[in-house]
Amino acid sequence: MNHTTDFEKMERAAAVRKKAVTVITYVLLSLWAVMVLFPFYWMILTSVKEYGAYNSEYIPKLFTLSPTFENYISAFTSVPLADYFLNTLVFTVVTTAIMLFVTVFAAFAFARLDFPGKDLTFTLFLALMMIPNELVVITNYVTVTDLDLRNTFAGLILPSVASVFYVYLLKENFAQVPNELYLAAKVDGTSDLKFLFRVLIPICRPTIVTITILKVIECWNSYVWPRLAADEESHFLVSVGIQKIRESGFGRDNIPAMMAAVVVISVPLIVLFLLFRKKIMEGVSRGGTKG
Repeated sequence: MNHTTDFEKMERAAAVRKKAVTVITYVLLSLWAVMVLFPFYWMILTSVKEYGAYNSEYIPKLFTLSPTFENYISAFTSVPLADYFLNTLVFTVVTTAIMLFVTVFAAFAFARLDFPGKDLTFTLFLALMMIPNELVVITNYVTVTDLDLRNTFAGLILPSVASVFYVYLLKENFAQVPNELYLAAKVDGTSDLKFLFRVLIPICRPTIVTITILKVIECWNSYVWPRLAADEESHFLVSVGIQKIRESGFGRDNIPAMMAAVVVISVPLIVLFLLFRKKIMEGVSRGGTKG
């Protein structure tokens, strides 16, 4: 009887410890979530405050009783924000499309095709990841300038259409597909292109979706290269445009309108990530796991 009582006490103690660990975990995660989300909340809050009310706050308030959308109107009317959006959309869509074309075919070649020097070529290809980005930017800038492609969409897009990491990620994912499927397809007379489009791409769709989303986010947030490749407002992207807004004095003088512009720019990426977050996690985990 005593043994039963002791066992029950041990079970209750273990349950209490498990519950305590769960509570502590959720508390810590909640605190972390607040720390991460607070800047976004502050950005949105500032964007709906009146200009006069914001400037009169000696101590910043964590809420407002009189929100306004006037700042969003100012963000679009005071600067050509819509033009920046259109430029960014063109840059993002075209760059991502070309990148997918290059990445899919390069990954397929390294994963399935046999050609002389494949391993050495892939090793040297991966070694490019060790080159500092600053050196690549300088080289690209000189090349684009020599070709007279500055202040053109071609100059913005071409240096961004290839990614060593994305090729590696997709190549590893392609390599996980059993080689027997490829050999059987070749015996049946299936061409490499048919095998790629009918077998590999459908199986590896989560990774391809992940690469697409990550590239869209990368293009949308790109600043250094677009700033160097274009100094005419007709080719500014939203990232460069926001910086120009701040430098022009409008952003420094009217912080709420500046925050409204930032909110407008951030919303598409936030929505995109929320819609495809599971695909991103699935694609990265599949791409980085062998077998």
